[in-house]
Amino acid sequence: MPTVSSSMISTVEYNESSSELTIEFVKGGTYVYRGVPKFVYDGLLSAASVGTYFLDNIKNKYNFQK
Repeated sequence: MPTVSSSMISTVEYNESSSELTIEFVKGGTYVYRGVPKFVYDGLLSAASVGTYFLDNIKNKYNFQK
């Protein structure tokens, strides 16, 4: 899993064949978000603020499983 520079998120991983984004949070918990397009993952990795990008573009927008 790639490590990102964020006070909220420690690692992210994307499975392009299943469009699943796995996010491990600093305070605990790993979530798998389903149906995430690759451009959203790419945007997360290149965002100036990974946490803000997550809140604006992923949280509450995709189904997930903890």
